[in-house]
Amino acid sequence: MPAYEQAGPLHGRYVRKPILSREGSNVSWVEGGVVVEETGGDYGQEGFIYQAVADLAAFDGQHPVFGVWVVDHEAAGLGIREDTRRITGNLSRFVPHFFH
Repeated sequence: MPAYEQAGPLHGRYVRKPILSREGSNVSWVEGGVVVEETGGDYGQEGFIYQAVADLAAFDGQHPVFGVWVVDHEAAGLGIREDTRRITGNLSRFVPHFFH
């Protein structure tokens, strides 16, 4: 998803994430310029990025998010993190997959 140093290019619909963070800490989901979901934490002192969002599918009330590990320009693994919230976190269910 496109990401910027300012929220302006995303026209009020974006996710604000700390430049350095882990597992969904200090993330804000913004719709129409209004924060609709956010998480706490100890990150953000170094600044934030603003990333475009895509609507998340829900299966039995759960939102799966897929993350791919890339090593030397090749997919090396896939992680599926799932939660009732759109912002997944430290306690969200996680299933790793290794590509061999």
